Amino acid sequence: MKVAKFGGSSVANATQIRKVGEIIKSDSDRKFIVVSAPGKRYKDDTKITDLLINLEKDFRTNNQYENILNTIMSRFDEIIQELQISPTILDGIQEDFLSILNQQPFNSDALKSIGEDSSAKIVSSYLNSIGIKAHYINPKTAGILVSDEPGNAQILPESFNQIYKLREIDGVLVIPGFFGYTVDGKLVTFSRGGSDITGSIIAAGIQATLYENFTDVDSVYSVNPNIVKNPKEIKTLTYKEMRELSYAGFSVFHDEALIPAFKRGIPVTIKNTNNPHLPGTSVVATKEEKNKCVVGIASDTGFSTLYVSKYLMNRELGFGRKLFEILEDENISFEHAPSGIDDLSVIIRERQFTSDNEKKVIERINYELHPDTVSIKHGLALIMIVGEGMMNTIGIAQKATNALTSVNVNIKMINQGSSDVSMMFGIEASDLETAIQSLYKAFFED
Repeated sequence: MKVAKFGGSSVANATQIRKVGEIIKSDSDRKFIVVSAPGKRYKDDTKITDLLINLEKDFRTNNQYENILNTIMSRFDEIIQELQISPTILDGIQEDFLSILNQQPFNSDALKSIGEDSSAKIVSSYLNSIGIKAHYINPKTAGILVSDEPGNAQILPESFNQIYKLREIDGVLVIPGFFGYTVDGKLVTFSRGGSDITGSIIAAGIQATLYENFTDVDSVYSVNPNIVKNPKEIKTLTYKEMRELSYAGFSVFHDEALIPAFKRGIPVTIKNTNNPHLPGTSVVATKEEKNKCVVGIASDTGFSTLYVSKYLMNRELGFGRKLFEILEDENISFEHAPSGIDDLSVIIRERQFTSDNEKKVIERINYELHPDTVSIKHGLALIMIVGEGMMNTIGIAQKATNALTSVNVNIKMINQGSSDVSMMFGIEASDLETAIQSLYKAFFED
């Protein structure tokens, strides 16, 4: 049995949903289908999920939210009419909106989930209309039990035994992604991009032979194609490599998405809904080692560096713990923390800083830790060079630093530590494109 997850671009309009129908029809093993909310139909379009987020903002501030609601309903109406399926589905979507908007207390996660839920109902109805026996399965019925963490739900271990029972149902099962239910029956969503997480959970639960993730690219590329023209495709990745690349900026997967499938050893294939005949990229547990171990170069901007220096810091018991407790008190999480004998740098997402908490963090560090120097600098970009076996491959760091030096990019930070999958560089965000292009040439062209 296969699990096929179709992303927002795959269900953006009726034309795309017809392609989804053909893909499902072409392989009887594709019994479990997970869908996202309708995405962009064209470059400047707005995703349904973004419209729902704007709807929530207007609803909470008592603004005129009806215009956005009408826009959303028009999108669904257009899809339903073009697919020539029952108009009662639209009535049901309207009722869902009214029920959630009038519910007390208001559940914002329930509102945001309407995109995926409606998409699943539409796809299920369309499959039946073309002769495929299909059922819409709500995540509660599917047994997707999650923690009560709105917007960041975690799957509960007892879910998998419940999900396995779905194998007994005849026909194709269409399940909305992005959300589950607590033990008490409260709807809670995963983090953004959580439909990938649902697909991985279902694949793990039913013990699928393959998890197919259909998107709008032919494969995963070795570098961002917006920075390097026509980059090389990656045919095979390991789970570790995919997670590192996703974390560092690759948009194909949410960085937590594959964990359930990874734990069960289920292979994953990334394919294009518009070119389903192409092999795509396979994500596997292990692969044969090659001389050229680097598979991809990922990057992301929007980081800050908290720098703390104090003479004999290494001898001061509890210094690091006290520093991170200050960050914890201000609800700030860190990404990396390279250190020296007398100094410590903490890499943090810029969006976690406000003018108030930034000032408070510096004041507390000065008052409680008495450092020689403390500062926060913004505008940092991180580059991640990824590949299994890097620790045992001679010359990777030299090749990378030479590539950056050759284009006059100043390295602010290097971090590899105990990882045998990735090596990270911190640079000024303004140098990012130049750095990526030089690194790509060094590792994939030379």
